[in-house]
Amino acid sequence: MGETSVTWWGHSTMWLADAGITLLTDPVLTDRLAHLRRAAGPPPRLPGPPDAVLLSHLHADHFHLASLRMVQGEPLLIVPRGSAGFIAKGLGRSAAERCVELSPGEETKVGDVRIRAVKAAHPGGRGPWSGLRAVALGFVVEGTSRTWYAGDTGLFDEMSGLGPLDLALIPVGGWGPTLHAHEHLDPEQAAEALRRVRARHAVPVHYGSFWPVGFGRVRQHMFGQPGPEFARFAAEKAPDAQVRVLRQGETLTVRPAAPIRDDA
Repeated sequence: MGETSVTWWGHSTMWLADAGITLLTDPVLTDRLAHLRRAAGPPPRLPGPPDAVLLSHLHADHFHLASLRMVQGEPLLIVPRGSAGFIAKGLGRSAAERCVELSPGEETKVGDVRIRAVKAAHPGGRGPWSGLRAVALGFVVEGTSRTWYAGDTGLFDEMSGLGPLDLALIPVGGWGPTLHAHEHLDPEQAAEALRRVRARHAVPVHYGSFWPVGFGRVRQHMFGQPGPEFARFAAEKAPDAQVRVLRQGETLTVRPAAPIRDDA
């Protein structure tokens, strides 16, 4: 039976390896992002070119063109439907030709790994000034394990249909003191999401990485505490799940659940 591993590189940037395929999620590989700076953890050190990059939505802290230029190789870019034109404008036609556009419910395969786009309750546009609109996505990755990468999302009714899962990568916070919980999960809501999707393992992400310049002493509990708070709420709401609060650059390896035998 194979293994699945995930390395957290801060915010929503993760290196996911399953069934011989490597996936990179929403890469932010720089130390600055507009008014935000990397306030904890080392810069990401990727082991090589990924087979594919999963891009959940067009917000700049998830769909960061400068970081995409830094990714080695020519990986597939799995993006929300309607995003390829933005890739072509920002990265060139050759990058757009590597795009696989998906809507919720659609899927693609990379090697032996199936990647299904699923709903995310979150605005997907680049920003009110850009005119760029695309639906936000999460992804369910099925190889030797079933992994849900939520992207950015609030709670939604269909979430219960995503499980059961081996691993859930769940956003639990944000990047600044003014980020409202609406259409983002806070630690308690993230624990409720974990309960709904019935994941055996969970890793909190989307917190403790970037913070607005000049806000170093403002509401620090919103920076480093969402991960541990999520683990505390999860122990109450989803006691069968094993939560691992990773340090940036740390890796979790999980094995899929053993299949249920039918001896009848």
